[in-house]
Amino acid sequence: MGIHPDFTTDPQDWLIRHGCEAPVFFFSPKVLADTALFFEENFPGEVTYAVKANPAPGVLQTLCRAGMRAFDVASPAEMAQVRAVCPEARLHYHNPVRAMSEIATARGHRITSWSVDRASELDKLGEIAGQEIAVRLKLPVKGATYDFGSKFGAEPEAAVTLLRTVVARGGRPSITFHPGTQCDDPTPWQRYIEVSACVAAQAGVRLHRLNVGGGFAAFRSTRAPDLQRVFSAIKQSVQSAFGDAQPALVCEPGRAMVSEAFTLALGVKALSGDVVFLNDGLYGALMEWRDIPAPERITALAPDGTPRRAAPMPRTVFGPTCDSLDRLPEALPLPADLQEGDRVMIRGMGAYSQCLATGFNGYGQPHLVVTE
Repeated sequence: MGIHPDFTTDPQDWLIRHGCEAPVFFFSPKVLADTALFFEENFPGEVTYAVKANPAPGVLQTLCRAGMRAFDVASPAEMAQVRAVCPEARLHYHNPVRAMSEIATARGHRITSWSVDRASELDKLGEIAGQEIAVRLKLPVKGATYDFGSKFGAEPEAAVTLLRTVVARGGRPSITFHPGTQCDDPTPWQRYIEVSACVAAQAGVRLHRLNVGGGFAAFRSTRAPDLQRVFSAIKQSVQSAFGDAQPALVCEPGRAMVSEAFTLALGVKALSGDVVFLNDGLYGALMEWRDIPAPERITALAPDGTPRRAAPMPRTVFGPTCDSLDRLPEALPLPADLQEGDRVMIRGMGAYSQCLATGFNGYGQPHLVVTE
């Protein structure tokens, strides 16, 4: 099963009525709430939203109203953002490297789970009796658009030592990992789960919980990712690897949770041969397109809302700033009949778009329209 957009108000109609020339985000709370329900009903464990993907108040409010009560936070600022809309939320502080001041602030926010990937960071936490400490594991596993193991994580041997130390100090031992970004195949999870079971066995520890991270793929191409297949593989792998010692499961989707709830409408400022200038670019909502583009999610509309249907041709795309680096790394297939004043509509833009926009040169701050 995949997740598809289902807007109840047509963004095209809004653009025609208002004639807005600025970039516009169309946010559907219904799509977000439905996606949260899909995760809650199908993932075999607790679902926590990775706030970093989109910390907008409307996103957090929608998730809280939909019943989500657990959030993955990476900073005191994100803790405060969640607490402002969901005071009773369970917070998982799984950024494993922290300043002492951040730890002090986090304790004030009543953290449910901490992660560590090295002895020095465990020492910083001080007294941990009764607290969940998730040792972050890393492996050389392929299958993601980009890997998170180069920055965080303990290799298996170090993870064994950390788990033993957590137990010796009275903590509740867990393991967490992150398979990487945009994984649409269950293989990375399966490998991590197998090694997690081996690490726990070598440490002589029964895990409190196993956090299988994020990495769930968002709909970025012509085919929606089969998340149900991934969930089923995770459940089966845990049963096989842990047997009677199965830990409770946790996941922390970000991109896959929020992506489909937003559509971005950009304007064509000018054309020159095969070059297109848009009213937003890499310093704005398209910053992540350097790594994870989604050309198949694009449609082009004339000012009256009529779709441009000519055969696509490769176009060099620049953003609106005066910086020549404000250019998409690869040509985009855009209709040959594209005209100045047209709209370029991009589906699935809810993750890492608003939060990465810089405002450089006075651009990169799109309007937000709620479609319900």
